[in-house]
Formats: sequence, C-alpha cells, structure tokens
Amino acid sequence: MNYLAYKTLFEEILSAETPAAPYDKPDYLNYTKLNQSRMKRWDKHLVLSDSILSKLQEITSPQHWIIITEPWCGDAAHIVPFLIKITEQNPLLTYEIQLRDSEPFLIEKYLTNGTSKSIPKLIARDESGNDLFVWGPRPEGAHLLMEELHEAKADFETIKIKLQNWYNDNKGEEICHELAQLIG
Repeated sequence: MNYLAYKTLFEEILSAETPAAPYDKPDYLNYTKLNQSRMKRWDKHLVLSDSILSKLQEITSPQHWIIITEPWCGDAAHIVPFLIKITEQNPLLTYEIQLRDSEPFLIEKYLTNGTSKSIPKLIARDESGNDLFVWGPRPEGAHLLMEELHEAKADFETIKIKLQNWYNDNKGEEICHELAQLIG
C-alpha cells in the first residue's frame, strides 16, 4: 500500500463501529488515534537534514523501499513520515508499506536480534530485488533510551512519555543521519 492508503487505514480503524482485532481493544484503538495525530504533525512540520538530501541526490540506480509497520506502533508514527518524505526526494526511489501482522508476513525474514518482530522496519532493495540495507526498528538514540528505561524497570507510561519526548526533541535528525550513512 502507499502512504495515502496507510493513512486511510487509520481512518477506517478509528471510524469502525466494531474494529477488527487488535483494534477491538481500547489500548490499541487509543494508540492508533494518537499515532494518527503524530503522523499528521510530522507530515506538516518535518524537515529533512542536508546530509540526507545530499545523499539522496547521489542515488543513480532504482531502489525499492519496503516499510513494515502497523498503525498501533508508536515508533512508526514518528518514523514512517520521514521515510515517505525521503522517498519523495528522488524519482529513483519507490516504496510500499506492508503491515507486519498481515500477509506476506515479510517481517519473519527481518526479525530484530533474530527473535523480535519489532517495527518499523525498512528494507531497501535494488532493481533486482537484492537487499541493499535493512534499518529499524528505531534510531540508535531511541534504542539506547529504551535499554536504559528497561534496565531501570520503568513502567510503560514513563517509557511512552520519555520516548515521545526523545522523538520530539530529536526532530528526525538521527533517522536522517543513519539513513544517510546506509545510502552512502
């Protein structure tokens, strides 16, 4: 699916009289509503770094990016808008969004640490379908923050707030930096 279809999926979930699982659970429905708001804000205000813009101009062969995500995923709400904006900067980049929990279950081939279905995941492929790089589920700074919070045995609400603040303060700089390194 494309980004418009992905955003439409949010609308369908949130307007459904009886949402399908897992959105039939109030927490998942609330995450989805919050994530929709986050994505709208990023769509309006995100700015790509000069380093990623420069690297994107160096791409001379087609690449197809596959973004694995789900509407309930908080990290994805902060990351997917950047990934889409990045692909829009070079006509040699195309993308598709696949849901983690729906066929073709591509996530099974890209598990984090060999065991976790952590998302979002970006798989960049060349025109022959070979993987160029895989990125995700979150920037290194956010990953380190999560490790610290888990070591401190922080509760879910604390984790959610601190991670949200990290993404807001970072403004996508680390996403752009890491992807610029992988593209180059």
